[in-house]
Amino acid sequence: MTDRARPRRFEPLPEWVQPATRLVHAGRLPDLNAGAIAPPIYQTSTFRYPAEYSEAAAQGHVHMYSRLSNPSVDGPSEVLRQLEGGEEARLFASGMGATSAVLLSLLRTGDEVVALETLYGGTTDLLEDLGARFRLQVRTVPPDAAEAPESLVRRGTKLVWLESPTNPTLTLVDLRRWAEAADSVGAVLVVDNTFATPINQNPIALGADLVVHSATKYLGGHSDLVGGAVVGPTALLGRIDPKYALGAPMDPFAAFLLARSLKTLDVRMARHNATGVQVAAALKDHPAVARVHYPGHHGPPEEALARRQMRGRGGMIALSLRGGAEAVPRFLKRLRLVQVAASLGGVESLVSVPAATSHRHLSKSQLAARGIDPGLVRISLGLEDPGDLVRDLSEALTASAE
Repeated sequence: MTDRARPRRFEPLPEWVQPATRLVHAGRLPDLNAGAIAPPIYQTSTFRYPAEYSEAAAQGHVHMYSRLSNPSVDGPSEVLRQLEGGEEARLFASGMGATSAVLLSLLRTGDEVVALETLYGGTTDLLEDLGARFRLQVRTVPPDAAEAPESLVRRGTKLVWLESPTNPTLTLVDLRRWAEAADSVGAVLVVDNTFATPINQNPIALGADLVVHSATKYLGGHSDLVGGAVVGPTALLGRIDPKYALGAPMDPFAAFLLARSLKTLDVRMARHNATGVQVAAALKDHPAVARVHYPGHHGPPEEALARRQMRGRGGMIALSLRGGAEAVPRFLKRLRLVQVAASLGGVESLVSVPAATSHRHLSKSQLAARGIDPGLVRISLGLEDPGDLVRDLSEALTASAE
């Protein structure tokens, strides 16, 4: 028996339980954890093996080596599997570890990939690097063309990579329409669901084949772990497993922290969602703001798509400052609560400048094509009092215009 062939032993939950309940109770293995309510950290590199010499085999949970699998990872994997509606889930040491495993496993020399131009910068960099090394045909889709996927996905396309909302302009993509286009040519559709989380959006239910996450962000939610995840059908996850064994799986302590964090994901996202709506509304008419980027704020068609596709709009917002690049440092220096840092999704509010961080590799013309203007700042709204955040951002914006 391989470690991936072991049967599941998780306590079953009634079909009627809601996501908030699944976050708390899914992935429980109390009989194998000495009855512990909080699962322990299995801080071990190896296990008794092979199966015929270990009583663990009778329990249906056989582990051999923590580079391949570890009991601490099983619980949060099962929670994400249930929340995203996939057959299997894998946890990785980082979001880019998850992304790399998917691309390296599913693509071969000469394959064609269709990807949004408005992806996370690290994903774009990796696609460009792999394209050059393995002669992949990487076709990028500009934002204004993404509304017609039927004309962009063609026979020979092997993989489509999307984000919705996109990073950093928070625009939405019609995932169901893209799924239908990908299915028509037999392409695998991968959706990065990091910004939305499974609380706000379920790409698999909309037709996606695989969902990836940077668990570092909202899933972890406390800025204290680094991790990634892939959720999807057993057939595709089985193809990814050989790359998983190269050394990219999540470590036991990070998995323990993730299991802790997932229990509060629903309540945290409710606050992030409410704060995002409030801050976007409060700042849209500020004289120092040329444009607020937030899901549904790019016109009536996107608002209609947001209502169909998402259950909440999230806690990410971007502002285009009217003063351009010169206003950005003045704005950042006057913030008192929102901290300048590159990540997102934590309990504390963070602000970054995409042109200098996640998308710094792009030229000015490439940034402009992606809607990343010189005055764009991306804000991850945390769990602080929403009124306090509105005041901090408003006062800093006023100072940026002086």
